[in-house]
Amino acid sequence: MGVTLPSVLAIDAGNSKTDVALLGPDGSVLCSGQAGGFQPPRTGVAAAVDVLAEAISDAGLPAGRAGGPLAQRVSACLANADFPVEEEQLAREIERRAWGRTTAVHNDTFALLRSGLPTGADPCGVAVVCGAGINCVGMTPDGRTARFPAVGRISGDWGGGGGLAEEALWLAARSEDGRGAATELALALPAHLGHDSMASLIEALHLGRVPRGRLHELTPVLFTVAAAGDPPALSLVHRQADEVVAMASVALGRLGLLGQEVPVVLGGSVLAAGHPQLNDRIAEGLAGRAPLARISVITAPPVLGAALLGLDALGSPPAAYEKLRAHFG
Repeated sequence: MGVTLPSVLAIDAGNSKTDVALLGPDGSVLCSGQAGGFQPPRTGVAAAVDVLAEAISDAGLPAGRAGGPLAQRVSACLANADFPVEEEQLAREIERRAWGRTTAVHNDTFALLRSGLPTGADPCGVAVVCGAGINCVGMTPDGRTARFPAVGRISGDWGGGGGLAEEALWLAARSEDGRGAATELALALPAHLGHDSMASLIEALHLGRVPRGRLHELTPVLFTVAAAGDPPALSLVHRQADEVVAMASVALGRLGLLGQEVPVVLGGSVLAAGHPQLNDRIAEGLAGRAPLARISVITAPPVLGAALLGLDALGSPPAAYEKLRAHFG
């Protein structure tokens, strides 16, 4: 008699962190682990998948080939898997590690979309993730998808936490030296990073005295200043909302869903934070372009979506989905 394997090794890997969860056949989470960011464009495919191995090891599991597969299905939803060729390359490298009997790799936006769909529902809807970066995906029950390359300005992208922080710095610098409109960002941003002026902060960033990795801390500062009514900061937040509306509307339009009652799932750290100046404007914008859209904001860990996709592939019973969702709250 063969050994009964756990059902799914679920992996969600983003730019800043990686999460894994091993699921039992009943949907229970047997163990979980974390590791750092997943960035194959910078590190290469093999080194990026090594980060997944670190998360697996952090869960107390053997990440090498010697012990055989860890689960029936590896369900991996990965940032920076923006083109089918990248999904294929990453799938081959994961298969080489022999962590599962079968492997599926999707862009991480599919995990968000799956998290927002109830058990048994047709895979139909649109998801927009706005965290460190921004991306969008749409899907219909017949398998059609609407996607964006999401590889930066060369593919028309704008926004996300990283982009907002840079735009906020741009506004603050021009406010302080007189080239732009006055904004409280000129005081709030340098103060947050321990400087008394934008000139001092700019020099410190340029010379490496303030690590560029700390810029993500400035995004919440932007929202605080915007909430206080600062016009340039509020304009920037509204521009982000309009970009989310544009991406969702275009995806819905490509799939012929603009006039249908369909889920629009929002997630990622920026959207999940629930800033009214952002989320309320998104709701207003979508009401004008897709009036029947049902908006939801997902705050559960993205690895939930990868796990749900794994259960889908195995045809798991409804009780397994219920147990899994209960675990992630």
